[in-house]
Amino acid sequence: MTSKTIILTGATRGIGLAIANFLLKGSEKHNLVVLGRNEEALRELEARAPSQVKPLAGDFSNLSLGQAAVDLALSAFGRIDGLIINHGTLGELSRIVDCDLVNFRETFDINFISAVALVKAAIPELRKSRGRIVLTSSGAALNAYSSWLGYGSSKASINHLAMTLKSEEPDIVAVAIRPGTVDTGMQTSLRNEFADVMDPGDRAKFANLKRDGKLLRPDQPGNVMARLVLNAPTKLSGQFLSWDDASLTDFQD
Repeated sequence: MTSKTIILTGATRGIGLAIANFLLKGSEKHNLVVLGRNEEALRELEARAPSQVKPLAGDFSNLSLGQAAVDLALSAFGRIDGLIINHGTLGELSRIVDCDLVNFRETFDINFISAVALVKAAIPELRKSRGRIVLTSSGAALNAYSSWLGYGSSKASINHLAMTLKSEEPDIVAVAIRPGTVDTGMQTSLRNEFADVMDPGDRAKFANLKRDGKLLRPDQPGNVMARLVLNAPTKLSGQFLSWDDASLTDFQD
């Protein structure tokens, strides 16, 4: 396989860091433009492979960040072969009657509108390379949790983005992935700072997964997503699939 250039958001921890680790290892020497809010962590990634990694720190609610990422990829590496949109926020967890609409809109801006901005900026180059877009979705896109309206609806929109890309961009493969329940900072937040606003049954579910050692490692879905951005076939375009779906056997460890 020849070296490819991938734009990766949410790259400094959890699933995003696992994806970066996968793409940087091996002989192919894939190039990464990595985006996140933590500039120091991005610089640490760059220091591991200075010739392969270009960092871009910024706020995802800034809609110009997507074009800046595309411009950086082109100036540094001359092409774009793939895009992994992995950033996101739980936002404010609250019941609809209690929600702060400004915070709700901010959650949607970060989780969905910024994704559209990045996809829009990357499409011209991905058409040229017949590239791939991998979108981090969630089981919450299909299953409603009390107090999760902002997060769940934004992830449902991510799934619709994948379907729309299939309809509009036949030369680009776009797939949305449910990564499962992963041992990341999001799970820590659910067990701690948001525990009091969640449904008691949901709260117990997530606490028990941690207690029983049943949370996934970030590299389990991360490795699948990394392989998909390199080689996802056209038949997967527009789909929302769990990371461990039988149709993804060839991409699993």
